[in-house]
Amino acid sequence: MFTKSPVALGLLASLSFAAQAATPNDIEHVTIFGNSQAVETTPGSGMVIDQAYLDDFAVSDIMRVLTKVPGVYITEEDGYGLRPNIGMRGNSADRSEKITIMEDGVLAAPAPYASPAAYYFPTIGRMSSIEVLKGGSSVLYGPRTSGGVINLLTTPISDNSFATRLDVSLGSDGYRKAHVLASGSEGRVGALAEVYHYGADGFKNLPTGDETGFSKTDVTTKVGFELDTAGKHYIEAKLKYSEETSDETYLGITQADFNNTPFARYSASVLDEMSTDHKLINLNYVYNISDNSTLTMTAYYNDFHRNWYKADRVNGLSLGSGAEEAASAFDAGLSASDTLDFRVKANNRNYLSQGIQGEYVLFTGGHQIKVGARVHNDEMDRFQWVDNYQLDSDYVISTLDAGIPGTDSNRIDSANALSAYVHDTWEYGNLTVSGGLRYEDVNLARDDWGKTDPLRTTDPAMRRNSVSAVLPGIGATYQLSDDLLLLSGVQKTFAPPSPGNNNAEEEEGWNYEAGLRYSDNLSRIELIGFYTNLDNLHGNCTASQGCDSDLIGTQYNAGEVDIKGVEWSYQGNFPVASFTVPVNLNYTYSTAEFKESFDSELDAWGSVEAGDALPYLPDHTLQFETGVRQDNWQVLVAVKYTSEMRIQAGNEAVTSTTGIPSRTLMDVSANYMLDNKQTVYLVIDNLTDKDYIATRQHGGIQVGKPRTFQVGYRYQF
Repeated sequence: MFTKSPVALGLLASLSFAAQAATPNDIEHVTIFGNSQAVETTPGSGMVIDQAYLDDFAVSDIMRVLTKVPGVYITEEDGYGLRPNIGMRGNSADRSEKITIMEDGVLAAPAPYASPAAYYFPTIGRMSSIEVLKGGSSVLYGPRTSGGVINLLTTPISDNSFATRLDVSLGSDGYRKAHVLASGSEGRVGALAEVYHYGADGFKNLPTGDETGFSKTDVTTKVGFELDTAGKHYIEAKLKYSEETSDETYLGITQADFNNTPFARYSASVLDEMSTDHKLINLNYVYNISDNSTLTMTAYYNDFHRNWYKADRVNGLSLGSGAEEAASAFDAGLSASDTLDFRVKANNRNYLSQGIQGEYVLFTGGHQIKVGARVHNDEMDRFQWVDNYQLDSDYVISTLDAGIPGTDSNRIDSANALSAYVHDTWEYGNLTVSGGLRYEDVNLARDDWGKTDPLRTTDPAMRRNSVSAVLPGIGATYQLSDDLLLLSGVQKTFAPPSPGNNNAEEEEGWNYEAGLRYSDNLSRIELIGFYTNLDNLHGNCTASQGCDSDLIGTQYNAGEVDIKGVEWSYQGNFPVASFTVPVNLNYTYSTAEFKESFDSELDAWGSVEAGDALPYLPDHTLQFETGVRQDNWQVLVAVKYTSEMRIQAGNEAVTSTTGIPSRTLMDVSANYMLDNKQTVYLVIDNLTDKDYIATRQHGGIQVGKPRTFQVGYRYQF
């Protein structure tokens, strides 16, 4: 019988923190933790979100999942989680560029070194579980180590001769989902085929009547083969193709329109559309050398193309500088003219990420020693243009000027990187120490043909910069009793600079944390305090931050920043009569403060004075989950609170125009098992139908998703 083996085996794998917690044959090399017990012995903050929780709320939006994790911050944007903004422990959430995101242990961003702030995130609906790791424990992971790590685990090849899963649902605003999976193993060969499709017509309303939704499809296949009957050598290939079309925009609405018609969208955004396609190949090899040593290797290739065709000027005014007001007045019939001019930019880019990584794990004398390395190359090819249009009062569109591809932005940003680490975990009685060193060597380049050479016939303007770093980290846990564990850790943080900026410096500093973890038969409690001192915080000028288009790609060095806070989580299950009442609570308090004064072109920073608080960081976040479970049914409620956020650096009180108000949202799910293979479910997001501002990051207001529901059917065996 085929023995289930790792899906993506590599350098970033198998982080179980106590030598006795696993043996080499037990370790899922695709994972951070190796097994659930390893989370309990981690000298830092970690959490595993399993398949059961993903099924409870029929999740297709990663940001609705991560509110379960303390120390994680999200900034919503489109309402469906298509382009997540995720931050950890006070780091910027913008385009998730400050954290390391992996799929099956392999870097998932389209260009994680050269251009991490990309419009791609793996489809969460096809994942079997999610691992989140923060703080000093993440020394094995890079290139960005100041925030934390998210590892998304796809469905493994089944050990059984045949296994299948069907999950279909329909919901509000034309929402639809179809997830079909078949997998099996026979002898030394195993395979998996999977299709995940979802989409919606959208919850925003254009005066033209056009849809504002999306459609996205992923197709994944895996084939695994044991090369010998002893199970020492195993290879696996994973191939994935995905494509998306979404009618999304950066053109938000005014405060007045939010107050009156929060789900309006202006006619100037009628042509806005994101189109993407993504190709992925992973080739994995594992060699079980002996009972106490394993070698894993992974070669990976990611090819991602996207073109977000979106309005960025209205009557010559940029977003956040009058465009929203002009678009609103035209749609309301209050404009001085019966026509409206608008400019649409084709943000057309190709991304490539490829490399090979490997790890050797040895158990010896109470030690778990890991040595790993990765050789990596990535690039972003920007080949953009702008088109100019005019709308009349009947919303008929005329083309004023069709742009030539390559005449807006025409450059290639690239990176070649070598990383390596050595890590050891060892025990002395009740004390477990885990420490190591990570090395990053990064060479960055920008070749820029400007706006007058779309055919790239001349030599580009070339900029080069390079950086290297040695990153130590050490953590320890002490088992004070059977139920109580103390933990602490310290780690040097790092993020490479952006390509082509002569004054760009790496981001570096130190992470510190300490806390305790208590666990008994009924409940689990974790309390961790953290402090991060960054010597040089990066601010990268991106369109998603409302930055001027001529400055896109510019990096600003913010100097020293202090981030500190407390994370607290509680999980328990209590029997009440014939029911079980689950209780899950997590709370985070955090602050982040600039320690130096400076000026930048970032809308969210602007002119900064020492002592100013960072924008888009809530002081308080909280999620409380409870419900009732019985043998074949359950009803669960999740209440999520986010305190107000300022949208610009400062210390003044947050107002309706300089901040995002606090909000409390409630999601509800109900599941009923027809038998041990079939389940029907109902999920309602935003049960109270609260109107709320998700972000002002692009100048106008992007509104959060209203109350929506989905009804579904799930079959699996």
